[in-house]
Amino acid sequence: MPDDTSMAAATSASVAPVTRVLSGIQPTGNLHLGNLLGAIFRWVRMQEEAPCLFFLADLHSLSDHIPADTRRAQVRGMAAALIASGIDPNKAVLFAQSDVPAHAELCWLLNGTARMGWLHRMTQWKDKSGKNKEGASVALFDYPVLQAADILLYQASHVPVGEDQKQHIELTRDIANKFNLDTGTETFVVPEPFIGGGVAARVMSLRDGSAKMSKSDPSDMSRVNLIDSDDEIAAKIRKARTDPEPLPGDPELLKERPEARNLVGIMAAITGESEAAILARFEGQGFGAFKPALADALVAAIAPIRARYEALQGDHAELDRLLDQGAERAVELAAPTLLAAKRALGLGR
Repeated sequence: MPDDTSMAAATSASVAPVTRVLSGIQPTGNLHLGNLLGAIFRWVRMQEEAPCLFFLADLHSLSDHIPADTRRAQVRGMAAALIASGIDPNKAVLFAQSDVPAHAELCWLLNGTARMGWLHRMTQWKDKSGKNKEGASVALFDYPVLQAADILLYQASHVPVGEDQKQHIELTRDIANKFNLDTGTETFVVPEPFIGGGVAARVMSLRDGSAKMSKSDPSDMSRVNLIDSDDEIAAKIRKARTDPEPLPGDPELLKERPEARNLVGIMAAITGESEAAILARFEGQGFGAFKPALADALVAAIAPIRARYEALQGDHAELDRLLDQGAERAVELAAPTLLAAKRALGLGR
């Protein structure tokens, strides 16, 4: 299964013009600060810069067993969280993956192009299947092909991608190139990694500065959830792991201090200030002074998101209307590519 943000912060440059951007996120639980600063705020900026499609990857979630009612609730919950965080369904196309049948259909067509060896080499398959490859679902093995279909279906020129997903974009490019070559067509745009929309923050655990903030961490104190109360946010920052040294004036001096670097980075990302400016203000002071300021900044940013999220969660009809609106647009955009792929393969009449 892909990570929480299956396509997140960009790391590779491209000189090709941006004509359409696509990104997806699994609806597998509440968003946390890492998602917000690492991807969602970046999506919010991107929707002002280029045509964007953002989808809830509920088909990808089938690689694990989730009760049906839970999956439906998670799709609505993630939609509410994205809209509350600033995704505007009137600017970007926001939809649930399963509401556009072309995703699954194109995945099957691309299974004829993808190669077993390519999928066996995927790092996430090796990591997530572990020693129980025989007991892993076929969906877990094949989801990179579905991810390729997600991207190629909309002729996306650019895909925001983080280090953990770069290999999957390379696979998508391989599939697109081989399909075009095998069929003697130019059916698919070969996508590029996206660079733009500002720099995304890499947010680490509040308990371990060497590990990414993640909802899978057993300790809830390791992350700030977007549904946490003001008091919970303040308590988590107050108890966040740090070191006994005062803050320096130079960001370079934080390189060997992962917990300190993480908290300063969070402050910079949430306020829009540079790390240098923050350190200039707190130079020589300890975390007893810094942590309350960080907690206040986080509360100021998250409280309105939480309020909007709670309001949206109480209006399922409006959430469904917005998702239906996005799905209708996505179906229109996907249809020509699916038809072209079928014709290239000699399917249909």
